Amino acid sequence: MTGGWPSKFWTAMVALCAALLLCAGLAGISRGDALASGTGMLPRQLLWIALATPAFLVPLCVHYRPLRRWSYGLYAVSLGLLCVVFFCPPRNGARGWIPLGFADFQPSELMKLSLILTLAHYLMYSRNHRTWWGLVTPFGLTFVPVVLILREPDLGTALLFFPVLFGMLFAAGARWKSLAAVLAMGVVCLPVIWLCMNAEQRSRVTVLFQQADGVSLSADDYQLHQAKQMLALGGLWGSDVNGVSVNDPRAYHLPASRSDFVFCLVGERWGLRGCLAVLGVYMTLIATGFMIAARTEEPFGRLVATGVTVLLGTQVVVNTGVTVGLMPITGITLPLMSAGGSSLLTVAISLGLLGSIGLRPDYELAGDPFRFQEPAVA
Repeated sequence: MTGGWPSKFWTAMVALCAALLLCAGLAGISRGDALASGTGMLPRQLLWIALATPAFLVPLCVHYRPLRRWSYGLYAVSLGLLCVVFFCPPRNGARGWIPLGFADFQPSELMKLSLILTLAHYLMYSRNHRTWWGLVTPFGLTFVPVVLILREPDLGTALLFFPVLFGMLFAAGARWKSLAAVLAMGVVCLPVIWLCMNAEQRSRVTVLFQQADGVSLSADDYQLHQAKQMLALGGLWGSDVNGVSVNDPRAYHLPASRSDFVFCLVGERWGLRGCLAVLGVYMTLIATGFMIAARTEEPFGRLVATGVTVLLGTQVVVNTGVTVGLMPITGITLPLMSAGGSSLLTVAISLGLLGSIGLRPDYELAGDPFRFQEPAVA
């Protein structure tokens, strides 16, 4: 048995952090409904949370190891769904959703989890990733969905796959010099990536270096200006304590406020104290995820826990960095807090797997009777 805190403690921490973040997200969405005109998103988000609860509990209560046999199949299904979106009607200039009538499904969210499971399955047996040629397969598994997602186009979601890949390769024992060399080659290729970006994507980058305040704002930097203004309106204590001090309703107008920019609503409602509290909960959740990965002796579980934690941490850093003007606007949701169904359900399943791994950290020395044991690949 692994020493330290009991296994149930770390799983309970995952559940507690998730519950706190869901409540914070509901508070932000509620504030956005109060500031916006039209149909409120709070009732719909409550419905998604009701669906996400069993999505968290089911993988938590069952053993995670049988997923190894399903990982490649799930990866293939996810790739197929990424191809289906190109036959669906576009939304806001992108083809990233499959309309189901009652809701829109985003296959790229499912692809995040599928890639983590597939990489974990491959890396747990192979030792070839410790050589240059051995990096070809994991990078190939990552590049295929990235190319499809870039075609939607969705640059922000596509870029999330690479931190997950590097984190899982490092946890699997890949040589850090090889990873550093690949990263350096990626930096060298940045001019080529810049030339491949469209005008809208370029403008989101250049606006970071041309941020302007005032009444004359272009369409490119309007959303960034409004996001920073919303945080500034919250001040130290937020509108819940200070009350609304600006009479101009245009000051509180923020596109996508309840989805990609829900962190701004939390800042406006609870101020700096609320933002720091939310970041503290996220840091606790991420630290718990890495602790579960470190305590897990079984390689598949350790790699899955690492991938899930790196993915959540990257999304938090990017989303909050966007809201304060440190990163380009990417359209990446804030896990557990942003309004939306596909993202919430995927995060719920991922955290359920993380909790299941936390409950079962020990290595299985002998398999159950009559259960097939997969041979190690040299």
